[in-house]
Amino acid sequence: MHKKFTFRDMPHSAVLEEYADGQLARIVDFLQNEPSPIYIDLIFEPSKVHAHNRVELRVKSPHYDLVNNYEGPEFYDVLDRVIDIMYLGLHEHKKRRVDECKMAGRHDEFKKQR
Repeated sequence: MHKKFTFRDMPHSAVLEEYADGQLARIVDFLQNEPSPIYIDLIFEPSKVHAHNRVELRVKSPHYDLVNNYEGPEFYDVLDRVIDIMYLGLHEHKKRRVDECKMAGRHDEFKKQR
């Protein structure tokens, strides 16, 4: 699993990186049984004009290719929000994928019932 933290237009913050790594533990645990390679990119970007900061999270693996971003005044709140949304998105995507696998061979059965 490859994790990459990018700080655009701002100095590197070890405290923010450590906090983000702790928050990403839920997503890492979810992707534990996923086949390799798995890439997680987290991008921190402060706004030059407004008092909003932007955080973008990308998860790429053989089964998932999701991107989430959010803006807000505090990096920590924005980071929590992005990770929560990504976690829910991963669960929804997995549920859809499992349902498609379950229904793949059952179309003939439903056609016979009609």
